[in-house]
Amino acid sequence: MSTATSVYRKLLMGSAAAFSALFVCLFIPVISFAAEPHIAEQTAWWVWMILLFAFSFVLGIFSVLAGVGGGVLFVPIVSGFFPFHLDFIRGAGLLVALSGALSAGAPLMRKGLADLKLGLPMALVGSISSIAGALAGLAMPANIVQLLLGVAIMGIATLMMKSKSSGSIDSQEPDALSKMLGISGLYYDEVSKKDVSWQIHRTPMGLVLFMVIGFIGGMFGMGAGWANVPVFNLLMGVPLKVAVATSGLVLSINGAAAAWVYIFKGAVIPLIAVPAIGGIMLGSKIGAKLLTRVNTRSVRMIVIIMLVIAGLRSLLKGFGI
Repeated sequence: MSTATSVYRKLLMGSAAAFSALFVCLFIPVISFAAEPHIAEQTAWWVWMILLFAFSFVLGIFSVLAGVGGGVLFVPIVSGFFPFHLDFIRGAGLLVALSGALSAGAPLMRKGLADLKLGLPMALVGSISSIAGALAGLAMPANIVQLLLGVAIMGIATLMMKSKSSGSIDSQEPDALSKMLGISGLYYDEVSKKDVSWQIHRTPMGLVLFMVIGFIGGMFGMGAGWANVPVFNLLMGVPLKVAVATSGLVLSINGAAAAWVYIFKGAVIPLIAVPAIGGIMLGSKIGAKLLTRVNTRSVRMIVIIMLVIAGLRSLLKGFGI
């Protein structure tokens, strides 16, 4: 092994250790601080806003480095360790996921990666089901939603531990529905310096899964990048780059549809939404710059641990413990 390679590996390990320390220094104190009910009652409201901004900033960094949306981290962790009502957190979580998807959407469409013909049918069924999920979630008692959220988060953490995204293209023949809708495309790969054509299959099954994903996202106020990309890539045979880019397009449409339900019901308040969105967006920009310098596998494992802790906390709160 060359000296340069050895030094580079040590730098990566040091970066991962630094972010692990950042996680310990900021995540654990918030857990301890929020775990005591008498502290939450005696703390001024503006202190919680500052903590929410700082915490969202850290989540923004980790969400980019781990390749997951900010909403899937924001809702379970904030609902578990901050003294806010779950409805307000879910409303803010949708806006957090929506803002991230919208900020990345335009550049990806200009590059030809986010495909409208692929995204719009999935977004149509997903947005309808996300509205249904938002209405169902707001109609349920908070403890039931908290319990279901814990189950969902534990399931997401399990999927993240077992899943491995594939960059290869499935060469199966397109199905009749994808041919009828004309869902296929061509994009320029800057790495290989050539045009890549793609087509999809298993379109009906994909539509059903996007309907389920939309319902879950609307009910819990989470982004669905953790589910959109595997369905596009592993099930339907979409190239990974197109799957990631189009996932943001679908998320922006689904999130906008569900967000209006929370706004109409009065479940979106600026005191929670503004510091959360500001922190996530700022952290995401820094995370994007650090993406090539950090060992993303270590960061991904930290995120999974965060999800497991938040999922257990949600289950305990759902059971009234």
